[in-house]
Amino acid sequence: MPKVKYKLNKKSLQYEEVKVTLKAKLLKVLSVVATGMVFAAVVIFLAYTFLDSPKEKMQKRELEQYKLQTRNFIERLDQIETVLADMADRDDNIYRVVFETEPVPGAIRKAGFGGTDRYSKLKGYKNSDIIIEAAKKLDKIVSQLVVQSKSFDEVYEMAKNKEEMLACIPAIQPVSNKNLKRLSSYYGYRTDPIYKVRKFHPGIDFSAPTGTEIYATGNGVVKDVRRSRRGYGNRLVIDHGYGYETMYAHIHEFKVKKGQKVKRGQLIATIGNTGKSTAPHLHYEVRKNNKRVNPIYYFFNDLTPEEYETVLELSTRPTQSLD
Repeated sequence: MPKVKYKLNKKSLQYEEVKVTLKAKLLKVLSVVATGMVFAAVVIFLAYTFLDSPKEKMQKRELEQYKLQTRNFIERLDQIETVLADMADRDDNIYRVVFETEPVPGAIRKAGFGGTDRYSKLKGYKNSDIIIEAAKKLDKIVSQLVVQSKSFDEVYEMAKNKEEMLACIPAIQPVSNKNLKRLSSYYGYRTDPIYKVRKFHPGIDFSAPTGTEIYATGNGVVKDVRRSRRGYGNRLVIDHGYGYETMYAHIHEFKVKKGQKVKRGQLIATIGNTGKSTAPHLHYEVRKNNKRVNPIYYFFNDLTPEEYETVLELSTRPTQSLD
């Protein structure tokens, strides 16, 4: 039974039963409920602010693990970049040097990837910087791998054609010169025989009687056959491929025609005294990628190491060119 409450009536000095109205009961209940709700709200607020639920603790542990794994991933990407850089260095400075080809330009190896909003979807998160860094490194490595793969494909093709390439590269003297006595003027600055001033001589002169045989120094195709009374006089150019060309000047008689394929050691012309020439001789040039280079470096099939040292020593002595 509910307890009955009594209240002292000060006028009659008697205790009278206190009757609680429905409204009072409702107000009391509502006040209790309201107090409980406020208390509950405060407790929930403090709990969510300062305390983690088991689920939140688990999620935080997972996030920390993801961050750790992402950093480890970035470190592994750095290691892969180092390996790729080493591969690129060997490719440019060993493989491509062996096969007589230019290195891959740095602008191509380090080419970027387009799109200003490429990583926009990764922005706006607490750890966006880590994720974006990893994505950039991965894209960079993929780009470098594509370039390196194509380079190795080229090197592979060059390796298959190595025998053909070696046959095409100029590798002998253009005239019979076993005793090295026909070398009369070398590559470099020499005295001009007519103007008597020092001028750059972009080839080598072989002094020999008119009619002496001239040979192709490597396999190739006759690119140009030209007759002239000036300058180099009658001259012949052979395109050997792989960036190489050779020129033979002051010719007396041509033995080949333009467009004709020739083999190393094949007779192509005879020595003459045409053009700006003071005596019968052959002016011989080697061109690599349209630049004249010292022909001495391309006598390796003709000379022993001792003979090559002799030629190098002779080439440093002051001489006068014959053209």
